Amino acid sequence: MRKPRPIHTVIEPFRIKSVEPIRMTTPEEREQKIVEAHYNVFLLDARDVLIDLLTDSGTGAMSAGQWAGIMRGDESYAGSDSFYRFRDAVQDITGLKHVIPTHQGRAAEKILFTTVCRPGDVIPNNTHFDTTRANIEFTGATALDLPGAAGRDHSSRAPFKGDMDVEALDRLLADPPGRVPLCMITVTNNSGGGQPVSMANIRAVAEVCRKHEVPLYLDACRFAENAFFIQQREEGYAGTPLIEIAREMFSYCDGATMSAKKDGMANIGGFLATNDDALAAQEKDLLILTEGFPTYGGLAGRDLEAVAIGLYEALDPDYQRYRIASTAYLGNHISEHGVPIVQPPGGHAIYIDAAAMLPHVPPLEFPGISLTVELYREAGIRGVEIGSVMFGAKDPKTGEPVPARSELVRLAIPRRVYTQSHVDYVVEAILNVYDRREEMGGYRITYEPPFLRHFTAHFEPIG
Repeated sequence: MRKPRPIHTVIEPFRIKSVEPIRMTTPEEREQKIVEAHYNVFLLDARDVLIDLLTDSGTGAMSAGQWAGIMRGDESYAGSDSFYRFRDAVQDITGLKHVIPTHQGRAAEKILFTTVCRPGDVIPNNTHFDTTRANIEFTGATALDLPGAAGRDHSSRAPFKGDMDVEALDRLLADPPGRVPLCMITVTNNSGGGQPVSMANIRAVAEVCRKHEVPLYLDACRFAENAFFIQQREEGYAGTPLIEIAREMFSYCDGATMSAKKDGMANIGGFLATNDDALAAQEKDLLILTEGFPTYGGLAGRDLEAVAIGLYEALDPDYQRYRIASTAYLGNHISEHGVPIVQPPGGHAIYIDAAAMLPHVPPLEFPGISLTVELYREAGIRGVEIGSVMFGAKDPKTGEPVPARSELVRLAIPRRVYTQSHVDYVVEAILNVYDRREEMGGYRITYEPPFLRHFTAHFEPIG
């Protein structure tokens, strides 16, 4: 029998069973819509967006298995069967003792930091994302980023640019400027370009935390993607099942938060987990006040079922191979034509370096906003700025605005939603915008709220 040749094309490991129409728009319509939205793509109506890459959170397509699970959802107020299936799945993967369901990740963060933080505290992380930082700062604590050296170089192709700076963490914990109630690692490192964290780094951070008696938490939104990168890139893990890699990641931690809208493969849901009995009791008390009874936590029984199934689906190697290859396809095609991106392509998103693409637009004129506006004008594509709007601060002495460390635009890929032709369309649109980049100008803020301003801020072009 002739041995078949290997086929190198990576295909979607699923068939499409249901479709949702996309409404086409004209350039004139898009110009009107972006003006009405005050040049903030968050304020656009979804029906006016052609390819929505604003976020991969809750925007994925659920599987036939998840929809079947939804039909058996137990909607009992207390002690539903759906909760126990949810709890068992989380415990099986994480090994953590107490599992507290929440309606999404930021609810888990709110409960955790409200419980453990007080003014003057410091929470270190490889890089905090927006809601994590906001929930910490709302308590009066400081959210401190300690990214590794490789993560600060967008062009570096180091395999684990999401790693935490272990030496900096050790120095901080040896002489902290305030109480450190816990340390976090975000996997994958979202604000750092969707870059993975190595098992060696998680292990080293855990050792430092144990030495200083500080609990370690995992922000586990994309734990399965991180496990896949470890399997593919880290010595000693080739061929190790993803679920075993995930279990080892969690084994170094004392607790975790998760938005199950990412690697839970569901449209809503999340959890807070801990091994601390006393802390869990306090968190459940707060959960009852804000989310619901501890066996549903703001979720319907059918949502608990969807997450319980989705956590395992995210660990399917065929799915992860397709997921990572699809994201890399987008990143590699635009970078080959000169578009500057955070290298290497991450797991859930491509991050365009707006500062490098638009060097004539100063950081405080928001090159990321300029790029998101132009992508929508050009092709109806919605991305998100991750720069001086999302993470900009003010000098505590002068009150003057301080730019963020990076000016990026994230194009987050929803799970199991778009096909190869959609990605090709995005590539073509980005290259069209790149060709006229010198014509693009900056923006100023005309309205902003006190927290998470990027969601609702208003902008206007400068000049």
